[in-house]
Order: sequence, then C-alpha cells, then structure tokens
Amino acid sequence: MYYIKGKFKQSIFKSDSGYNVGLFKISETDDPEMETFLKKTVTFTGYFSELNPDDTYILYGSLIYHDRYGYQYSVASYEKCMPTGRDAVVEFLTSSLIKGCGEKTAIKIVDILGDNAIEKIKENINNLDLISGISDTKKKSIYNSILKYYESNETIIKLKEYGFSIKESMKLINVYGNGILNIVINNIYSLIDLIDFKTLDKIYLNIYKETTNLRILACIVETMKRITFNSGDTYSYKDEIIVSLRDEFNIIIDSDDYFSMLSNENRIVIKDDKYYLKEYYDSEKNIVKRLYEINNVKVVSKKNVNNYIEALEKEFHIKYNDEQKEAISSIIDNNLIVITGGPGTGKTTIVNGILNLYKLVNKLSDDGLNNKVALIAPTGRASKRMSETTNFGASTIHRYLKWNKETDTFGINEYNKTYHELVIVDETSMIDTMLFDTLLKGLRKDVKLVLVGDEAQLPSVSPGLILNDIISSNKFKHIRLTNIYRQSKNSYIPILASEIKSKNLTDYLDKKDDYNFIECNSRDIKSLVVNIANKSLDKGYSDNNIQILAPMYKGEIGIDNLNINLQSIFNPHDDNLSEVVIGSVTYRINDKVLNLVNDVDKGIYNGDIGYVYDIDINSKSDFIRVNFDNNIVSFKRDEMSSIKHAYAISIHKAQGSEFDHVIMPISKSYNKMLYNKLIYTGISRAKKSLIIIGSKEAFLYSVNNDYSNTRKTTLLELLVNKK
Repeated sequence: MYYIKGKFKQSIFKSDSGYNVGLFKISETDDPEMETFLKKTVTFTGYFSELNPDDTYILYGSLIYHDRYGYQYSVASYEKCMPTGRDAVVEFLTSSLIKGCGEKTAIKIVDILGDNAIEKIKENINNLDLISGISDTKKKSIYNSILKYYESNETIIKLKEYGFSIKESMKLINVYGNGILNIVINNIYSLIDLIDFKTLDKIYLNIYKETTNLRILACIVETMKRITFNSGDTYSYKDEIIVSLRDEFNIIIDSDDYFSMLSNENRIVIKDDKYYLKEYYDSEKNIVKRLYEINNVKVVSKKNVNNYIEALEKEFHIKYNDEQKEAISSIIDNNLIVITGGPGTGKTTIVNGILNLYKLVNKLSDDGLNNKVALIAPTGRASKRMSETTNFGASTIHRYLKWNKETDTFGINEYNKTYHELVIVDETSMIDTMLFDTLLKGLRKDVKLVLVGDEAQLPSVSPGLILNDIISSNKFKHIRLTNIYRQSKNSYIPILASEIKSKNLTDYLDKKDDYNFIECNSRDIKSLVVNIANKSLDKGYSDNNIQILAPMYKGEIGIDNLNINLQSIFNPHDDNLSEVVIGSVTYRINDKVLNLVNDVDKGIYNGDIGYVYDIDINSKSDFIRVNFDNNIVSFKRDEMSSIKHAYAISIHKAQGSEFDHVIMPISKSYNKMLYNKLIYTGISRAKKSLIIIGSKEAFLYSVNNDYSNTRKTTLLELLVNKK
C-alpha cells in the first residue's frame, strides 16, 4: 500500500468514534498520484486515536475524489514516526508533548544519551539519573510524558496483534482509551455495539482457546439475534434457542442457569415462556405506550368539515365517494389513523386530500404547510414516489430522524423531538419494530399521525409485524379502502391483486388490456423473458420502464442468471464504451444497477436504482460512477459488492417502488419463496402492465400458501390488553 509522510496541520471535523477529516502537509511519498502534492497540504480522512501537530506521521491509503468535497486522501492505517537525528529528538523533547523539559535540558539529554534518548528513557526512568541538574519531579514528568505519548500507539499495535483492524482499533480506543486492552481480556463481548460478533468471537477463541461461561452467555444472545432476524419474530422459545445454539456454535447446554444469568443481567426478558432480547421487549412496550399517548390527546373538534371537503372537490375538480370522504376527514377528529388498501384503491388520492384539508382547515400557506407537515417512507424510492404523487417534499424515515451512519444513532429522539404537527407515513408494512419505536420516540405527543400501507404486502425485512398488529388490535381509527378505480374498462391488475389477497381467483388466465399470463415449462421461462424484453424494445420501451421481478437469486431462472441474459438485450457489448469484469459479472456504461446499502452522505438508499455513468479502471476513487436520478455517486473497486445489476431484481427489493411494466416469472423451482404475500407484492408493483410467465400450478400454490403469516410478536396482545 502506498504512503504519504508529513505533519498533521489541523482538524476540520472529528467524530466521537475517532473519524477525522483534516489537513496534512506532505514531505515524502511513494505514491505516483501524490507526487504533485509534495510540500503541499492535502485533505485526509480516516480513523485516529489522536493527532499532534508536533508529530510526524506516515499515512497509508489512497487518493480519492468525493463528488462534494473534491480530492481527499483516504487513510487505511497510520503510524507515528519516531524522531530521528539529534535535532529531531531535541525538537520532540521540547515540544508541548513532553512536560518539564526545556531546550537546555533536552540538549543535555541528547548529548549524554544520544540520538536514541527517547527509547532509553522509555525503557528505564533511571537513565535520566545520568543527566545532572534534573530534579526527581522533572524526571517523572518527562518519563510519564513519553510513556503516555507511546501508550496509545502500543495499544493499537496490541489490538492489531489480537486481530482488530486499524479502523476497529481506532473506534475502540476513542471510546475506551488505553483501558481497552483490559476490556478485551476480561469482557470482549461487551464491545458488540462497536465490533461485529464474528470478529469478537474469533479473537476471544484466539486468546482463550476454550469456551467459558462468558462465551456461552454471549453466544446465547447472538443466537437469539440470529433467530430473530431470520424469522422476523420478536421473541423465541427456549427449545429453538437451544437447538440453534448447538447448530451455530456447537455449544450444548442442559441448564436454565444461563438464561437466568442473562435475565438477571437485564440482557434478555423471559415472560410466559417467551424469550425476548431486552431491546425488542422494551420496543414493543414503548410502541404501545406511545401509540396510546398520541391517540388519547384531546382533539379540538372542527365544525363544518363537510363544507371543507366540498371546497376541496371544487378546487381540484374531483368528486370523493363516501369512503374517501371518511378517510380524508378522519384526520380532523382523530390523532392516529390507519389507511390501508391494495393497488388502485386510491391511497394517493387520500393522502393528497388529507394534506389539502389540513392546509384549508388550519388556514396555512404553502410554507406554513411545509413547516407543520412531514411525509416519510421507509425507503428512498418510496419517499421519492410519495413526493412525486403529492407534489410535496418527502424523505426516508432515517433522513427524517437524522440518522448518523457512523454511530448508528438518531439526532431526532426522545430528548430532541421533531416539531411537525402532522406526520404521514407511507408503506408502513415495511417498517420493523425497532425503527417504528425510534420514530415514535422522535414525535411529539400531540402529533397527528397517519399510517398508510397495505397489510397484504410483505412484512418488514427486520423483525416485527407493525401494520398488521395495529390493525388487528381494533384500537385505532382504521379506514380500509376497498373501491378499485380501474385505469380502463378492461384493466385487471388491481382486480387480480384483490383476488390474490382474498384467495379467490377467477379469470386470471384470460388476457386483459394490462395483463397476460403466459403458461410454459420452467425450462422455457428464461427464453420467454428474453423474447418479451426484445419485443418490448421493438415497441419503444426501455429497461427504464420495464422491470423483471423474481423471488430468488440462484438457479437457472434466478435473478443473477436472468440479469446476465437481460444485459445482453438491454445493454450489449459496445467497443466504444468501457466495461469491467468483477468476479463473474461484467459491468458496462449504461448498465442498470441496484444499490444495496443505505448511505446518507451519498444520498442513496437500499433499493435505489441507477445507471452506470462512467467506468475508470485506473481510478481508485471513481472506479465506477452511477447516476441515481441525477445524483452521481462514485464507487471504489472494493465497494462493488454494494451494487448489483437491476434488469431483474427481487420482489423484496422492489417493495416500496412502482414500475410501468412488470414481467414476473413463476416456477415450482422457486420452492419456498412461493407464498401469498410475496406474489401479491410483486403484482402490486405494476402500474400499467403485468406479464406472468410460467406454471399455473406454481401460481395457484403461491396464492394459497400463507407461509409468511407465522411471525411471533407480542405487540397485538399488548395493544389489546392495554388499560
């Protein structure tokens, strides 16, 4: 790895975890890209324990280009340079780093102890006895200053020897200081909030070579986390924890003592034979408390609401039916309302109606509405769609709550609540227990909260069944939209979605204006998808408005294989355009790609779709640049795992999005991924047309399979029993 050598000048930004942005003057480098910066100051970024202007450092890393901040040197690791040569040692001893040593004393020390005076003093304070005229107090001061100076550096070296990366080491030192080594030795698993469990467990076994009670307790908690995230449940039963503990970590326990210890330590909660991670138990209780607080705030009634509704109808040239009028006006007499409905039932019309009614009733200007109302959704694409359909600014929940990616904390919280009076949340079915708890903590108690969604869709990726549990409790105002507003007389997509939800299919094999079911064998699905894509191009469509949705990634008709074939249709090789091979995947300029991570700094979120804008295989920072709706984002080579081709994507990743034309293969080979909520969600992503290709039997099986309705949560029970 290349390096730059020089002096730290100043910090521009420093986080609590040690992430530092600053200025560094370069005196030496072996990096050809950095030669133009010699004797100049460059901006650097990286993790550091501390930086002193009096020190010389070697920084290992690479030059990157940030779209917002320009060129920066990204530091992967660093080391302090030991002062060498008489003048450097004297300068060091007389610097602010060393207490009690003036220039005359420093010169004496170097004259007698030589150029390696610092190492000699560090090794033995008694070496200072050779210097005449230094008091015992000064000796201790000089010795302790040198020890302190090198202590953090030695701590970093020790942590790296244990197996921590430089970034991990910096995080740990900046939180725990040099006492981190004691924590690593005595209770390494307590570092789980900063370091992933796999790393901690590996280092523990490297140190101790055997499993003790400390590891057993930590592995039980980790097992419960894995069960929770794999199942979506918020609690587990003891037997499944014991089995998973054996399978995951080869640990067999035959005593309840371990669970009792974890309960006494307040790390888990055991109630009615249900075993909860403490954070999930607390979150469900808190959600119940805050929902009731919001719902029970006294409502100031408004007269003549019907007159306001009529005024809206006149202004926007629309005629609401009774169902829509009830949904829109409910916000006046309720603090918490839930609005649900499938595709084509007019949820967007209702949200627009609520916004305009609130504005009219409260006599607000456009600016006033912006100051009092917030529209939010779980994903970037869902919030963008919400903004486009309402003509009102919307954001992701994470951005709204001022999420800090680095620390995984939220700036909006129970101690710093948001000021909005009306908050409308779309795609509520996608929100998990922990995020919903966090959102409610950040809202004022007298907020008007509107939860919009479709409980028939897939539940959240993370644990919980928020929307379903709230609806099933029957404790809050709920308007279920049932009228379907067809796009044409022969429009079928909303009807099909409704029939899938009720498991009452009728003429799903008949071709409609916006729908077609093409029956075929599994072996023919891939070629048919390719043929339809070709025909779509001939009709003037592009991959921008066509989306193939499939249930799984692997297999002959899995997403990965479909993408290879679809790329050759939508974006074939062009000698005039750059391309690069990463593993077994070829990326080309103009490729359609899917982002897989949340990155607030870059303004991209999991599920965002963009197009490869540029490829530069010689650039470290701009290896691939992607255009996400006019937001150009750079990816380094080692960041390529955070994007995938998006000609075909999973139904899970499509949730919260809509596409003009959807092609969806269905095959028995998709196996356990064929279930009602998944198929319903895929179908409801289509706005203008839907083509299903594959097996009628597989489709019927999926419609009647309730595989996903098995999540275990306590939220419903708590809501119902709340007094």
